[in-house]
Amino acid sequence: MKKLKVTIKLEMWVPDDWEVVHTSEDTPVLKLPNGQFLDLAIEPLFASDPEDLWTGAEDDSALHAVLDMVESEEVLYEFVTH
Repeated sequence: MKKLKVTIKLEMWVPDDWEVVHTSEDTPVLKLPNGQFLDLAIEPLFASDPEDLWTGAEDDSALHAVLDMVESEEVLYEFVTH
């Protein structure tokens, strides 16, 4: 096995009433105004042809196989104010 490091960085415009909160394990997540919480994380997509339609795993075993390879995951949320 060899280690693959993947860095995902998103910049998004979100409503002003979204907030960053932390779980009991100090994991940052987004609190939405409708009482829901959002955590942006990796979701593997698969295709039989790279030029074809990409979809989520057809069965949970393929998804879990990829996720089991993840050693650690870090998501940083930061609001930028001007």
